[in-house]
Amino acid sequence: MIAELGHFALILALLVTCVQATVPLIGAARQDAAWMAVGRASALVSFVLIGGAMLALMHAYVTSDFTVLNVVQNSHTDKPLLYKITGVWGNHEGSMLLWVFMLALCAAAVALFSNNLPPALRARVLAVQGMIAVGFLLFILFTSNPFLRAWPAPLNGRGLNPVLQDPGLAFHPPFLYLGYVGFSVAFAFAVAALIEGRVDAAWARWVRPWTLASWCALTIGIAMGSWWAYYTLGWGGWWFWDPVENASFMPWLVGTALIHSSIVVEKRDALKSWTILLAIITFSLSLVGTFLVRSGVLTSVHAFATDPARGTFILLLLVVAIGGSLTLYAVRAPALKGGGLFAPLSREGALVLNNLLLSCGCATVFLGTLYPLFLDAVGGPKLSVGFPFFNRTFAPLMVPMLIGVGIGPLLAWKRGDLPGALQRLWVAYAAAAVVLAVAFYVTSGGPILAILGFGLAAWLAVAVLTELADRIRLFRAPFGDSARRAIHLPRAAWGMSFAHFGLAVSVAGFAGSAFDQEAIEVLRPGGSLHLAGYELRLDDVRKLPGANYMADDASVRIIRDGATIAIVHPQRRFFPLQQQTTGETAIRTNLLADLYVALGDGDATGNWTLRAYWKPLVPWIWIGAVVMAFGGLVSLSDRRWRVGIAARARRMPAAVPAPGE
Repeated sequence: MIAELGHFALILALLVTCVQATVPLIGAARQDAAWMAVGRASALVSFVLIGGAMLALMHAYVTSDFTVLNVVQNSHTDKPLLYKITGVWGNHEGSMLLWVFMLALCAAAVALFSNNLPPALRARVLAVQGMIAVGFLLFILFTSNPFLRAWPAPLNGRGLNPVLQDPGLAFHPPFLYLGYVGFSVAFAFAVAALIEGRVDAAWARWVRPWTLASWCALTIGIAMGSWWAYYTLGWGGWWFWDPVENASFMPWLVGTALIHSSIVVEKRDALKSWTILLAIITFSLSLVGTFLVRSGVLTSVHAFATDPARGTFILLLLVVAIGGSLTLYAVRAPALKGGGLFAPLSREGALVLNNLLLSCGCATVFLGTLYPLFLDAVGGPKLSVGFPFFNRTFAPLMVPMLIGVGIGPLLAWKRGDLPGALQRLWVAYAAAAVVLAVAFYVTSGGPILAILGFGLAAWLAVAVLTELADRIRLFRAPFGDSARRAIHLPRAAWGMSFAHFGLAVSVAGFAGSAFDQEAIEVLRPGGSLHLAGYELRLDDVRKLPGANYMADDASVRIIRDGATIAIVHPQRRFFPLQQQTTGETAIRTNLLADLYVALGDGDATGNWTLRAYWKPLVPWIWIGAVVMAFGGLVSLSDRRWRVGIAARARRMPAAVPAPGE
């Protein structure tokens, strides 16, 4: 009965979103306040209905209701409760329901927190989000219904893929989807602005918080996915340039450009058309990622579906959403004239350079990801594009971008003093030179590109600190004055500093991965292998029962200078239901380096394969990502997003641009 209620809630949600997609749009065109208000009500009602459907499917999983086919295919009574809950989105149908739930959540958030928006703009934004929801609800109901019944009902289910039974995979998809789908708000604002024919500083200030929130969620989602791959798959890698990894990375790149471009719209009333285009492309790339995962056009450990009918449906949605928005852009964008002028050497110019390099970087990832698919579709040879292509095309584009990140904030708006900015960065030059010299000496001239990466990370980190010190006049004013300046510094400025500093930390982690060391030995209990000054002694391997698996648990003693510093327990887990074996690595970290241990296969004579890696600075990759996301959240908490919008809305009529805007 509860499953039928969930299905019925989705049908009602489709009807409500049809109203949301049409009535407010007509009301905005007619300036009918009552019709425009329908958008807010329908967005909230559809959120309740889709949330109810989500809870109904979750109830079926938690209670192991094997009359529901989706539960049969992805759950089992012996599965731990956490993975029963997360199994809801560990499959195609459930993940699409999560996708639509996040979309409804974003629409409800716009409805609840948009009192300062002009009614016509709010109505159009909610209508565009309603159109997107209609498309994906149709997709779920006609091709991916999660509430189909199984008859006769089996006594037990088939269980969840053991690889997905991990806490990292429990939280990674919701954050990733919140980032993906959150960009629909920026997309809706862009389409609404094109319909209205108006983009101004107030519009940019309204759209930036939504973009920042989505960017933070996507940053955390990508970092969690990378961390999961690192500690779960057992080969020590944290990024493989997998097509589905790239599918999440591309909207992150363009979304980063969108955040910076909207600053120029707000400050200088320029780059209007370009910012609108970035908003459209960012969400379009999110839709492309959805297509890649669910169309069957590629094979990946991340892919959910291989049904061509589903792929065709999503491709049709892509054509309508992307083609329709780009057509509207082609018609209306020429009328969006920018009013602000600025010199190439200015903060605006640095932000434009940032946009161009990020967009070009995204284009290279897009080409490397989709070119093999295009070639295969036209009957060409099968190609595989991997590390060499991406490392040689993407990385060089990021070097000038990182240099620009260090210099740009020290330039003035409209017309900057580049020699003066470079002069103030003398400490950054010194830090980079010292780090380069030390790295070259310690690594005996090791991979030169990695050493240059360390120098670039040091340059950026010190440049960020220099810009922050310059803002608060540190060492140029009494310390009390500098402290007061720091306290009253806008949170957006602090957020920028945190985000840029986190980027520098991650760059250092990327560079450190070039110095990994590896050792593989076949050992009997009591045997040892040596790696990076450590001795790893295999004490024993014993059987341990798990919730729904049997584990071979190894005790590995880590010894340095004759003293035991830790005992770690890598495992091999066998899942009888799926007849599948997975690895559970053990990682000893001091935040400067990881000692990474994985247990391989054993044999009948008691020998075990032990694989170990020493990975310097690799924890900094995820520390930097967390600092970046924290910077975004700090910026998001800036009082200007709550007060400045209201003040601007009171000063400016809803339909007439203010003079000079």
